Amino acid sequence: MGLIIIPIGVAVFLAFFIANMLGYGGGPASIPLMYDQIVTRYGWLNNTEFSQMLALGNSLPGPIATKIAAYVGYDVYGWPGFFAALAGTIIPSAVALIYLLKILQKYKQSPIVKGMSLLVQPVIAIMMLLLTWNMAADAVGSIGYIHSFIIAGLAFLALGKFKIHPAFVIILAFAYGGFIIPLI
Repeated sequence: MGLIIIPIGVAVFLAFFIANMLGYGGGPASIPLMYDQIVTRYGWLNNTEFSQMLALGNSLPGPIATKIAAYVGYDVYGWPGFFAALAGTIIPSAVALIYLLKILQKYKQSPIVKGMSLLVQPVIAIMMLLLTWNMAADAVGSIGYIHSFIIAGLAFLALGKFKIHPAFVIILAFAYGGFIIPLI
């Protein structure tokens, strides 16, 4: 078989369509799938660029999946890519949501529906763990073990113990990276 060439706008739409249709659990659950499409499959961004975009996107208000789609779509193909990525992210899941919620509401007491919902959670946890591992490896490679552990430890305390909003933790990490790391 020969190589099938698809237009870039279609590729952008399909990348986000696939990631968001299979991302059971919302935006955060679709991030590893977006990573696979954006970094691994198409190479539109590298690990570092994806990590930076994700950090900045998480510090801004609104759903992360649409922010990633808007940024990558525009970066890859300008305004047509912007609209293709957003369409791939929003339209299919909105349509599916309307129909699936009607079905789930009808069968919400079914043990099959409850089992399906519970059994997909470990898969999502592993996908998030692998994404975290890749991002941690990239951070260690960029700034070293010491700074990576300092930032990770402080972020863990800020988020877990002191319940500081993630956006503020990200801003503090930006400040640490911008002011402390260049001095070293």
